[in-house]
Amino acid sequence: MTAAAPDSGRTLRASAVLSCAYFAAIGGFNPYAPLWYKELGLPVFMIGVLVSLQSWTRLFAPYAWGALADRSGRRVSIIRWAALASCIAGFGFLLPADPLLLGAAVFLMFSFNAAIVPLTETVVAAQLTDAEGRMDARRYGRVRVWGSVGFLASVVLAGWWYQWLGLRAFAATTVVLLACVVLAAWSMPRSRAAVAAHEAGPPVGAVLRRPEVRWFFAGVFLTVLSHAALYGFFSLYLDSLGYGKQTVGLLWAISVVMEILWFAFQGRLLESGTLHRWLLASALLGALRFALTAVGGASLALLMLAQCLHAITFAVQHTACIALIMRYFPGPLRGRGQALYSVLGYGLSGVLGGLGGGWLAQQLGYASVFWVASAVALGGAACCWRSLRLERREPSGPGADQA
Repeated sequence: MTAAAPDSGRTLRASAVLSCAYFAAIGGFNPYAPLWYKELGLPVFMIGVLVSLQSWTRLFAPYAWGALADRSGRRVSIIRWAALASCIAGFGFLLPADPLLLGAAVFLMFSFNAAIVPLTETVVAAQLTDAEGRMDARRYGRVRVWGSVGFLASVVLAGWWYQWLGLRAFAATTVVLLACVVLAAWSMPRSRAAVAAHEAGPPVGAVLRRPEVRWFFAGVFLTVLSHAALYGFFSLYLDSLGYGKQTVGLLWAISVVMEILWFAFQGRLLESGTLHRWLLASALLGALRFALTAVGGASLALLMLAQCLHAITFAVQHTACIALIMRYFPGPLRGRGQALYSVLGYGLSGVLGGLGGGWLAQQLGYASVFWVASAVALGGAACCWRSLRLERREPSGPGADQA
């Protein structure tokens, strides 16, 4: 591993705090926003549209922010101002309930905060990646785990909070959580490695023309698309089955506990298999997870079992993707590589998942959304397998498929 800069430890600690604050805001928003929209009297399809807006912003915002950061080198400054603008947009939730105003507030909030995760991941990975593109997964896990801790604390406490006060407190709570993200963002030290953004490197198009990279992104797209059922409709599914908000929070919490355990021990666990094999396993277990969710909605035990698989279907998948992105998009391409991961993985997939899931839920019920998600995850597994085969034929360097 390359020698760390003098302020590397401070940067990693500040990144952990920002990750904690950001995912705490997400934990307080994403699982409960559909329930809030429902309480406002919006129909299921409109809720699906509002849920999909986050993903619409992922079609353009991450790449725009990533390109700006790569060219200017001012990654931390962009993170700071994007967090502030996102918080200001969140005040729109305090306005009188109107679908257009809600849509505008959601769209602007996620357009700005689309900069935070990709650029923070870039800052962290730059500290932990050696000259051959290998990332220190153990230290990365120590930073990323705080995002999971923030999400866990938020999703559990929010369940109790909204059970006690009702969802009328949702808008104000969201603004407070976004303000915490602003404070964390402004605690980030300015990056001193920004000049690397101006070094020469291969064009993005040349990287994307490599077959193993194309199949990798296809696998990311389908695997994350299957998870759109979880992010957009799991809370509504549970609510339709009569589960209370505390139980909703508990089930979300179980998945995040599994995620935390993975990030805490992933340094050793990743060594037991190649990155592409882990991606294949995450897709296959995703298919199992969503099938269990669809068939076992009436069984709390089966739902808990399905949520335990989150350690593989999300946490493993995410770490493997970040490590491969850092290998495929070295040096000055890092910001755009992370942005492409957000756009192709979480942008288009979320749009299709939100709109398609809303239509399916309205026509066939919520269980149908999870059956389709299971089938999509199998398609993702096929793409991951193909990328694995191609990577074997054309390794990208020493230790090509290791973290």
